[in-house]
Amino acid sequence: MAPEKLPAEFPIGELVSPELVTVKAADGLDIPCQLFLPKDAKPGDNRPGVVYTHGGPIRQMLLGWHYMEFYSEAYGINQYFASQGYVVISINYRSGIGYGRSFREAANTGMRGAAEYQDVLAGAKYLQNRPEVDPESIGKWGLSYGGLLTAMALARNSDIFKVGVDMAGVHDWSRLRDNLNEGMRKKARESSPVADVKTWTSPVLFIHGDDDRNVPFQQTTDIVQKLRAKGDVYIELMIAPDEPHEFLLYKNRMEAYHRTFEFINRFIGKKSQ
Repeated sequence: MAPEKLPAEFPIGELVSPELVTVKAADGLDIPCQLFLPKDAKPGDNRPGVVYTHGGPIRQMLLGWHYMEFYSEAYGINQYFASQGYVVISINYRSGIGYGRSFREAANTGMRGAAEYQDVLAGAKYLQNRPEVDPESIGKWGLSYGGLLTAMALARNSDIFKVGVDMAGVHDWSRLRDNLNEGMRKKARESSPVADVKTWTSPVLFIHGDDDRNVPFQQTTDIVQKLRAKGDVYIELMIAPDEPHEFLLYKNRMEAYHRTFEFINRFIGKKSQ
């Protein structure tokens, strides 16, 4: 970033330098992450934490501003969380780029078993064990594949993830493919957030454009109906008419980002005030 190109009001003094941390998944795989620690954080602070997962899954988050538009914005959002007192971890889970072919082509990921979820869980547990963090105040957010992993986190581990924002996430792999045999379709569904709706209790904000050509809008409407039928999950929706996977209109992007922080902060941020 060239400081001379920034507007005078840009809060460059509030940015933190992310730290590379490596967490170990349950199966022993090392998972690289970026930790955003507020400048004044100290042990015993009892701060809320946020877990972020990128999309793709063929992506890699960096220790600085990203070269892709949305991921640069996501980096800025994580910086904003840190400026508001949150400890943030961004997880480069298996199946992403930058760590070799075996990492990129890890076994049993996605609809074949969701093996990457254990990386998200390892990152969350690392965050819970940080001396600055309140282990009972962990939130989650992400777009696309990151939204899928947000929904999975809330469905499988509402005991850890107390709130989430799911932007345009996949919720049922089995409904995205037509050429699956019975066994593959069963595995795909078991590897989806929808399979664990019964244990989902944490509040969630869904954000989705109804003209999404990457992840069908019905992926969100379907899981919303299932959660409503269950009756014990607080749900909010932001539906953006005529918007694709990544919103085109500035006003819609900004509303989505503001609502992401406000929603998470409403449920776990009070402890940091």
